[in-house]
Amino acid sequence: MRRPAFLSSPAEGIVPPSGFTAWLVVAVSLAMAALAVAALAACFATARLADRWSAELARSSTITVLAPQGEMDAQAEAALAAARTTPGIVSARILTEDEQRNLLTPWLGSDVVLDVVPIPRTIVLEETEEGPDAIGLQLRLAGEAPDALYDDHSRWRRPMVAAANRLRLFGIGALVLIALGTGAMITLAAQAALAANAQVIGTLRLIGARDGLIASAFTRRFTLRALGGAVVGTAVAALGLALMPEVAREEAFATRLGPIGWQWLAIAAVPLIAAATAFIATRMAAFRALRRLEDG
Repeated sequence: MRRPAFLSSPAEGIVPPSGFTAWLVVAVSLAMAALAVAALAACFATARLADRWSAELARSSTITVLAPQGEMDAQAEAALAAARTTPGIVSARILTEDEQRNLLTPWLGSDVVLDVVPIPRTIVLEETEEGPDAIGLQLRLAGEAPDALYDDHSRWRRPMVAAANRLRLFGIGALVLIALGTGAMITLAAQAALAANAQVIGTLRLIGARDGLIASAFTRRFTLRALGGAVVGTAVAALGLALMPEVAREEAFATRLGPIGWQWLAIAAVPLIAAATAFIATRMAAFRALRRLEDG
């Protein structure tokens, strides 16, 4: 099949086909682009996860009341009254029996009977950005509801957000390694193609072809191969992300894995980055190889 005119170049016609090395570039670019899309999706998902966990836990807290059965209701009401009159707390309410049962179902099963198991009363608090004076609130609870414990979720929030941020760093590191690996493979392929065409290059030099023209021919060929492979790899990976089932509602602590909104633009930029990587790697390899051939 003849290549369209807008993809051809007079310079490219002066060198013979690059053989298996050109198809190696296509295969490497396809695989690396798919991996880059997966790494980007992981980065976006962990970033959303960190933001959601931080936002959900930063302005919420709980008061747990585990008192003797005869005092449970009285201490829960006292703790609720204390919370509602504490500066920094927007609202406070006691979880209903159905809400507690729903929270315990994943752990104890759907047949759990709250009348048999000593379940503490849980008061859910919504806080302002500044939040309440935690020490002052706990001291007040100690006087009015001795068996009530205030929890601002900080011991849960910090490690969860740190873990999500660490995963995001791993994703960024994976992207860097993918780019370096792509550049290395394309460099080796370009060097192999130039070495295989050493006699042709020597003949071209004898008839007056400059190194810039020869390097441009190889650079264009490998860049277009890399772009084509990366487009296919990106399209396949993006299709997989688009068809991924929704595993979490927006209000849940989990998050969807696929990109959202402008993040698709970053996915679409993967083939361009792959082509730019191929252009730089091939051009540098071409000039190095041409200098070695000239010295040899």
